[in-house]
Amino acid sequence: MSRSWDIEAMPDQSGQTVIVTGANSGLGFEATRAFAQKGATVVMACRDRTRAQEARAEIRSRVESPSLPIIELDLASLASIQSFTETFEAEHGEAHVLCNNAGLMAIPRRETADGFEMQFGVNHLGHFALTAQLLDVLCDTEGESRVVTQSSGLHENGEMSFDDLHGESAYDKWDAYAQSKLANLLFAYELDRRLPADASVTSVGCHPGYADTDLQRRGPEMMGSRLRLAGVKLANALVAQSSKQGALPMLYAATSPEIAGGEYVGPGGFMNMRGAPAVQSSSDRSTDEAAAARLWEVSEELTGVTFDIGDG
Repeated sequence: MSRSWDIEAMPDQSGQTVIVTGANSGLGFEATRAFAQKGATVVMACRDRTRAQEARAEIRSRVESPSLPIIELDLASLASIQSFTETFEAEHGEAHVLCNNAGLMAIPRRETADGFEMQFGVNHLGHFALTAQLLDVLCDTEGESRVVTQSSGLHENGEMSFDDLHGESAYDKWDAYAQSKLANLLFAYELDRRLPADASVTSVGCHPGYADTDLQRRGPEMMGSRLRLAGVKLANALVAQSSKQGALPMLYAATSPEIAGGEYVGPGGFMNMRGAPAVQSSSDRSTDEAAAARLWEVSEELTGVTFDIGDG
């Protein structure tokens, strides 16, 4: 890792097809802009088409002739995920990078269309199902492909509550968030372990450090708490790095030739909250292979999707 690695250091992405979930705002927007700037076709996988179109227009005002198709994707709906993958395969047919980026943080308890607790359902199960249904396309794409799953430093606080994954008996918004981010890494590592040694696909985890995005604001907004919203805005202004900087670990994980499957990338500066991207270690819980195998099995049962790549 170069201490000064930034978008200018990204390899050329001409001829590459990239999928970014949550591409219309925050880290997803910045990653989409960077990929487009480097010549990739970036499929903007977004729940709200209007916001996606607004984001695309903004990128077009800054990047010359970007290729930015939009396909609607609601990660809180298994039907929407299936529709997205069918449309993507019909219209594109290859994928060099899948950025599992979209997410929710510390929101009041809600359920997805399929009855999953919203943070676990969107952050983990939605991306689990999406990756499963795109895996054949990723494997059949000429050259190498990567699955990059966005976690968080708060995964270190996470525990997998297998007896109450959806917070039906007890729900704490931060515990639910940490569990979902731990699940992201358990999945990222387990996927890489299960892929055949000669597979052209690798799976990598990453986190943005403390970045100023809309993610922190959604919880207080949903709760109607002006005081907490003001506190979040103040903390972001004083402490957080920019969304552009926060997107660098995902971009580095997706494009650097130095990255190997099963690695974890985050900011290499102060307390891993800011700075240029670097390969890091994650928590002991995130490398628990028994927990990862159990989560995999449960996730297949809940989503009804399977990965045809063996059983680890």
